[in-house]
Amino acid sequence: MPRGDLPGWKQIFTEDFVTDTPVGSFPSAAPYQGRWNAYPDGTLDTAGKNGAKSYYYPSKVLSVQNGVLDYNLHTANGTPMGAALIPVLPGSSTAYQGQLYGKFTIRFRADPLVGFKTAWLLWPDSGAWPRDGEIDFPEGDLSGSISAFMHRQDGTSGGDQEDFGTTTTYTAWHTASIEWTPNKVDFILDDRSIGSSTGRIPNTPMHWVIQTESSLDHFPAASTSGAVQIDWVAVYSYLQK
Repeated sequence: MPRGDLPGWKQIFTEDFVTDTPVGSFPSAAPYQGRWNAYPDGTLDTAGKNGAKSYYYPSKVLSVQNGVLDYNLHTANGTPMGAALIPVLPGSSTAYQGQLYGKFTIRFRADPLVGFKTAWLLWPDSGAWPRDGEIDFPEGDLSGSISAFMHRQDGTSGGDQEDFGTTTTYTAWHTASIEWTPNKVDFILDDRSIGSSTGRIPNTPMHWVIQTESSLDHFPAASTSGAVQIDWVAVYSYLQK
């Protein structure tokens, strides 16, 4: 895990997941309590909001073991279960732990589970969508490849966006970064930019939601079960030039 500031960025939050925590105790147990929030059990995920029986259940999904945060994605009693986490950033000026601009870095891998996806995103604290935009990376079905999306500021529809695809799959370890500044959003995968947006950049505070859930396109089979693993995360504030 990187430690310390970078040129143009001040490190404000890190998590290396060094303390094991059983299923049902993350993020409420020490040392994670107060550092992380999770969408409560029974919250509809994105597929659920579109009419599917699909929910976030952190108490049945999340644990920390052997130095990684583990999402045990599975179906119980006909309900696919994922989880959505929000790091609590120090000095945040909003109730959602958001900030204006920043660098958000995560090291991760996943089993190639058909019917589950990542949609790790920066979501506007205002909740005004699509007006205040959205930044998604990495996003994609776990059985497919990794993509990035930027929904533009002052958008009028969900399709008002730029997207950047790759052929990179989830099964190996990868490091992904969103670099969000007033003039550009850069998407970096394994130290290489996969694309940049330079117009109509979101310009209101956003919070980082590490959201893993059912796919909109391929609902998971009842027998589908596996892991998304996160080795570490790091967040930086933007140093105005």
